[in-house]
Amino acid sequence: MGNFHCLYLVLLLLCSGFFVNTLSQEDSGSDAITAVYIVTLKQAPAAHRFEEQLRRRGHHRFHNHSSSGRLNRFHKPGNNSRSHPSSGSYISRVHDSILRRALRGEKYLKLYSYHYLVNGFAVFITPEQANKLSMRREVANIVLDFSVRTATTHTPQFLGLPKGAWTQGGGFETAGEGIVIGFIDTGIDPTHPSFADDVSEHSYPVPAHFSSVCEVTREFPSGSCNRKLVGARHFAASAITRGIFNSSQDYASPFDGDGHGTHTASVAAGNHGIPVVVAGHYFGNASGMAPRAHIAVYKALYKSFGGFAADVVAGIDQAAQDGVDIISLSITPNRRPPGIATFFNPIDMALLSAVKAGIFVVQAAGNTGPSPKSMSSFSPWIFTVGAASHDRAYSNSIILGNNLTVPGVGLAPGTDTDEMYTLISAVHALCNDTTLTNDMYVSECQDSSYFNEELVQGNLLICSYSIRFVLGLSTIKQALETAKNLSAAGVVFYMDPFVIGFQLNPTPLEMPGIIIPTPEDSKILLQYYNSSLERNGLSRKITRFGAVATISGGLKANYSITAPKAMYYSARGPDPEDSFLDDSDIMKPNLIAPGNMIWAAWSSLGTDSVEFQGESFAMMSGTSMAAPHIAGLAALLKQKFPHFSPAAIASALSTTATLYDNSGGPIMAQRAYANPDLNQSPATPFDMGSGFVNATSALDPGLILDSTYDDYMSFLCGINGSGPVVLNYTGQNCWTYNSTVGSADLNLPSITIARLNQSKTVERALTNIAGNETYKIGWSAPYGVSVKVTPTRFFIGTGEKQVLTIIFNATMNHSVASFGRIGLFGDQGHKLNIPLSVIVKFSYNATNT
Repeated sequence: MGNFHCLYLVLLLLCSGFFVNTLSQEDSGSDAITAVYIVTLKQAPAAHRFEEQLRRRGHHRFHNHSSSGRLNRFHKPGNNSRSHPSSGSYISRVHDSILRRALRGEKYLKLYSYHYLVNGFAVFITPEQANKLSMRREVANIVLDFSVRTATTHTPQFLGLPKGAWTQGGGFETAGEGIVIGFIDTGIDPTHPSFADDVSEHSYPVPAHFSSVCEVTREFPSGSCNRKLVGARHFAASAITRGIFNSSQDYASPFDGDGHGTHTASVAAGNHGIPVVVAGHYFGNASGMAPRAHIAVYKALYKSFGGFAADVVAGIDQAAQDGVDIISLSITPNRRPPGIATFFNPIDMALLSAVKAGIFVVQAAGNTGPSPKSMSSFSPWIFTVGAASHDRAYSNSIILGNNLTVPGVGLAPGTDTDEMYTLISAVHALCNDTTLTNDMYVSECQDSSYFNEELVQGNLLICSYSIRFVLGLSTIKQALETAKNLSAAGVVFYMDPFVIGFQLNPTPLEMPGIIIPTPEDSKILLQYYNSSLERNGLSRKITRFGAVATISGGLKANYSITAPKAMYYSARGPDPEDSFLDDSDIMKPNLIAPGNMIWAAWSSLGTDSVEFQGESFAMMSGTSMAAPHIAGLAALLKQKFPHFSPAAIASALSTTATLYDNSGGPIMAQRAYANPDLNQSPATPFDMGSGFVNATSALDPGLILDSTYDDYMSFLCGINGSGPVVLNYTGQNCWTYNSTVGSADLNLPSITIARLNQSKTVERALTNIAGNETYKIGWSAPYGVSVKVTPTRFFIGTGEKQVLTIIFNATMNHSVASFGRIGLFGDQGHKLNIPLSVIVKFSYNATNT
């Protein structure tokens, strides 16, 4: 598994499923089978009650100034303060009472009481008991728990932070200060210098609006938290009840035994200027996007099995109660949620309540690309991030004695450039008493006892890189140990021809070495090697190894790569509205950010990547790495605009995103797993959303498109047949909303129409957060569609609103998605981009078709 770090972190896929309201007859008969169920009650949770109290008192939740000048999300009336446990303990007793009355005398195990964002509980029961619970008048919804999985030294420079966004807030020493980012992940290594609180003499108080605890265990001793790492908890009850929790490697504490959580936390908010030293080599200094932001950890994912929704929801609920400003989730469900819409699942609905509480939510898009509809993050209130490359690359090469240069990878030193070294294959360097029958994998160089040191000493040892390396059965580290024990000058790995299309990122090597990542280039090396062997004419024994080579080394970074590109593994739109893969009118991803080959902190006991085991930094790739980039940049926005709603932050990031790479051409999207750079074309909104994040411009967007919790509720209520489901999840009746809106009518910074039947008119409301400005509007229409935008020019004063009316007319019948854009150009320099996507078009009335 460790060798998959170059693609993305994949944890064990577990069986999963949902049951909504009542259980099927078939399942209810299996009363011997116990499982974890998430139960939602009809009474509103604490966060919703706070909101209702505010409304009755006439307060606006974003305009309550604390003594520190910070803006609180809520007044804290009576005993319902988030800092007081009495409300939660009362609700927990109510939950216990419901269980006792419903399951009189029967055995059950309550795992969690959710009370802040969700009023409900997770319980370990049989399907028959779940059916009894579903009949209680207090119960709104019962869902079977399901599994989830986890989906930098240079990226601050590539994003322009040192001379752009950081300077607007006083430099890196204050970037993100006062903002708390909550991470639902695999935990954290508190000993890492990226999370120390003494790296600057600048005062660094814990934000007054945040209150949490720091769990103390053997692996996470007292003092692990500080003014940087301000809270740490773990949630594993669902996993423990299943009997799959391995305490020796998963740790029943916030400590990160995997590495993934430490990595993502440092990408977003790791300290500035931390030296990156891996395998004894220095690779520069690391910094998070918001190096002075604070970190709160809610561990709900684990190395050996991934995670479960019951634990994740518990982490989200606690993070909101503690007072985080941003939630970062580098996790996705293992399957699309069934039911009438993908949006109705326990995690997304808990996150909707978090958004209601003013928390900006970031989620990884998933690593299931590049196929269409591979998106694993669905809801419009969640900011979904895809992965892109950046302009740094590490390249290595081997120069053969026939003057051919073969490219490769490997974060390794080179050999002496003035000397050519003899190449010797592992299968030709065996001890006299060793044959291939002793170990059919001897060519992988995993055991030095098989080899003749006199033959290998001072030469370059050739080893094979087989599927066993991909599966973690053989390791680079062990092969290097073999080479060192044999006093080799270096090691050369060639790719086994059975390893097809595997994308290998640079791997740290402590000695001169290279990995040739393609079977084609490996064949060039082996042909030269075999043709240079001299053999005895009669015995055919090798008498001379004639092939020579020198390794150039791969420690020096190249910053001339064309970037960004949407990576092949990054999940793609359109956003699936349901498990039948009907398309929704929501653009996903929202944008792309750096996610490929990202250096960041690594847990001292992290085991996810064998190559980086024992190191303090690791290079990882995936949308898991892209999401925390946005979480950190959102902290800079929240710091500058503390009154911004989550939708306003999303708008600022989206409308200012760039559409072009560093060469001035359109951003490209890789279209295939194999040879991705040879299979690419211009990225569409379903590849990159609004584009590639522009951190500096996002801090001065000019105009924003805002949405509220009520808007999202109107959208959910507009889904056909959703009324009972909305009531079950939120405790609110759709009839309380005077009107519903279609998803295309949500005030999002994009417009997606899955099915254009002749004509459709949508509106977008813009609010000016800058000075007085006059805007001109231009647009390009999607193929097969005519577009008209009014007005085409407008003046808008500070704080004023302007509504744009956009009319779409289908000009042909066409079933392939096409794309366009609306551009707004202000005379004070502000530029906004609103992507347009239309999938199916009918130029005639298709109602009866």
